[in-house]
Amino acid sequence: MQPNDLQPGHFAGYPPEARKVIIAHLDVLRQLPLSFVPSLLREAIEYDYKFPAERSAIDEELAHLSSLSAEQLKRRFQAFSRISLSSALEQFDWINLPAQFLERQSAYLWSTHQLDAFRSAATEYGTELHAAVPPDSIPVSRLGIAVIGQAVPSYDGKLFRNLRPHGTYFSRVKPERGLELLLAGVESRARAHPVPYAHWYVDGGSPAGQVPSLTCVSYKGLEPVRAALLKRMQTEIGQPGMGPEELRTQMARMVPADLGMDKGGDAVLDRFQVKLLTEGSGTQIFSTTFAQWTAREVLRRAQALTLLVRFAPRQRQRPMNELLANLKGTAELDPLGSLIDADMGAYYHWINQQRLPGSERSSFLVWFEGHNEAVVVSPSLPKGTESSTELNLGELLSLATT
Repeated sequence: MQPNDLQPGHFAGYPPEARKVIIAHLDVLRQLPLSFVPSLLREAIEYDYKFPAERSAIDEELAHLSSLSAEQLKRRFQAFSRISLSSALEQFDWINLPAQFLERQSAYLWSTHQLDAFRSAATEYGTELHAAVPPDSIPVSRLGIAVIGQAVPSYDGKLFRNLRPHGTYFSRVKPERGLELLLAGVESRARAHPVPYAHWYVDGGSPAGQVPSLTCVSYKGLEPVRAALLKRMQTEIGQPGMGPEELRTQMARMVPADLGMDKGGDAVLDRFQVKLLTEGSGTQIFSTTFAQWTAREVLRRAQALTLLVRFAPRQRQRPMNELLANLKGTAELDPLGSLIDADMGAYYHWINQQRLPGSERSSFLVWFEGHNEAVVVSPSLPKGTESSTELNLGELLSLATT
């Protein structure tokens, strides 16, 4: 089947909002090559469960394509049209299973030496789309906060090596009520700019408290879901012929109901949390990995305006089979190793924040929890300097966002 054969009835299995969006732009989809359309459908089929920023991106892309003439579309997708696909791919159910189609297409393009041509076409398309659809303005500059080193009594090494050149290192921070003050500052921003899914609190352990104005995700809070997933993984691994690729495909198909999350909660957040655990490597068993990956996905997908991530001690390394099966029950924690992980995780948090629109105005704060060390990266502060000024975390946050 080819895109020019598409009819509204082909999308009967899509969620309601996704179906509505696709059918509204069916005319333009019929004019696009098969090598491209499933990539668009992979995003659109999840429309009902995407964050506002993702929905807006899909809407703007489809609106832009619909604004082009037939001749403009032909020129724009000429490189994709030159990609040849097998009859097996053409007969595959790429409408209802676009993600699985793309996996097969990737393998086919590699085997037929067309992968470089496809990547070149995709890169050119992305560049042209970005130029034609500039990012929306944001109501407030972005703020990232990372809290690292929970349960570490002391550390003689040098923290924040990667971030110090980009900001100001503070050596006399008052740690008292530190997390409480940071959460209060984040909550204040959320109340002042009440944008859905724009303000987040991610905790690698147990949340420090309930903050209704924030979207909260925690490693401890997902413990039943993680346990259910690990049990499913163990069962699947034991099946004959089950390899890494097959397991990955099985996990990619999981939905909240498969893991006991069908209790009438937030459908968008539930789907996001399942993907954190089924798409992230190690997010199921290491709290530091969970916190770092969640921060990445919150920025990439929700394009958060505010993101506070608190790292917690992870379990010590053990053989992977033991980790998956949790054979020893209560895990032995590794606070010092977790501090090293979190220090690098904070740096990645800042890098990912810098990839978003408005990065030149964004601010970032990282604090060694319970101690007097912090770094602030902000347009209002000098780079690569040190300060011995005594400040509490509330004052430091105000300084960062001034």
